[in-house]
Amino acid sequence: MRREWAALPGAVVKEIAERVGGIIDVSPAPTGNHAEIASTVVGTSRTVFVKAASTGLSVQTLRYELTATRAVDWFPPAVLWHFERDGWLVVGAELLDGPHPDLSPGSPDLDLLRVTLKALQGTPAPRGTWFTPAGRLGFALPDMQGRTLVHSDINPTNLILTPAGIRVVDWAWTTEAAAWVELALLVQWLIGSGHSPAQAEEWLAQFPAWTAVGGDALDAFAAMNAAKWNVKAEQRPDGWVHDLAAWTGEWAKHRSSQASKLQLMPNGCTTTQP
Repeated sequence: MRREWAALPGAVVKEIAERVGGIIDVSPAPTGNHAEIASTVVGTSRTVFVKAASTGLSVQTLRYELTATRAVDWFPPAVLWHFERDGWLVVGAELLDGPHPDLSPGSPDLDLLRVTLKALQGTPAPRGTWFTPAGRLGFALPDMQGRTLVHSDINPTNLILTPAGIRVVDWAWTTEAAAWVELALLVQWLIGSGHSPAQAEEWLAQFPAWTAVGGDALDAFAAMNAAKWNVKAEQRPDGWVHDLAAWTGEWAKHRSSQASKLQLMPNGCTTTQP
């Protein structure tokens, strides 16, 4: 849950100021809500993006983010410094300031996303404790287990366009899982960007991890993810929650429809189910 900058103890603010040469301005991040403190801090010597946490899950996810951004080359913002004081974990990182990519069908930004994803798909999870698929998503399948470091929240607001390519921010929900899980979680955002479920799957078919996973696993993943977001939408009025419920529901309906078609014989008769 996001908190105001004033929630930081004076000693913590003083140490941040010392690291940036004195604080000129503090601007809270316009999106996101799980980090307690997430702000751009303008100092006399440099500008940094500061995240800070003091309670259970917030500290856990910030530690994951700190470790993950050191394990992945270039794509995450560089960690400039971090410290712990008065019960707070504080991380100062490179500020990535740029537009978000357009992921709509035919956008040239999709080619940049392809390059980013192919690079990230080969990143093994460093030894240590990470979110499991069940711990991150609330559901799991045997096929979701793996040793890949999965960002698990690749969406347009966590992608920054730079002259050198797409960078990826907010690694707080880093998960150790099979590589295809990252791609399956991207389906909802491709649909939200204007792709049909079939178009989203066609685009993802360029990744070996996607083509290697069985259709039954994708069917089950889509159904369980849609069920989860449907429950959330019944409990919360947030627009983004209802968007995700709609987009995941579209994909689940598509997967279910395709599975039904595969059960039809060429003459239109259904197969005998065991």
